[in-house]
Amino acid sequence: MSTRLAALPHRHVLTMPNDPTAVRVARETAEQVVLEWGIGLRHPAVDPALLILSELVTNSVRHAADLSPQVTVIYAAGADCLAFAVHDRHPSQPPLYGAVPGTGTGGLGTVMELVLTLGGTAVIRADADGGGKSIWITLPL
Repeated sequence: MSTRLAALPHRHVLTMPNDPTAVRVARETAEQVVLEWGIGLRHPAVDPALLILSELVTNSVRHAADLSPQVTVIYAAGADCLAFAVHDRHPSQPPLYGAVPGTGTGGLGTVMELVLTLGGTAVIRADADGGGKSIWITLPL
């Protein structure tokens, strides 16, 4: 995964209302873009990526919608990685690497288990004003 996120040749941005329909729309859009980018739905990283994406958007809908009427998903890919971010305007930054299944951290434990099992990375990037954040996931292809 040597490709830097800023240099990834494929990128798609989707902003939508932060409501329960966002989960389905984000997932369907991910399926479309990976096909357009030639990755294919049968690539071993795609199903886990779709699950991770669904969980992160669900978390935004459940925990951030009161302060963030919109959620943005950034999809990106290069020759050796698939990356995506879920952005909302809620300032809370959940601890990603402390999220372990069975510790009450909910779906983030599953997210981190998948990310680490696949050799990927996860990072939270705060907005410059501290009023929101993006959770970036990068998975090797």
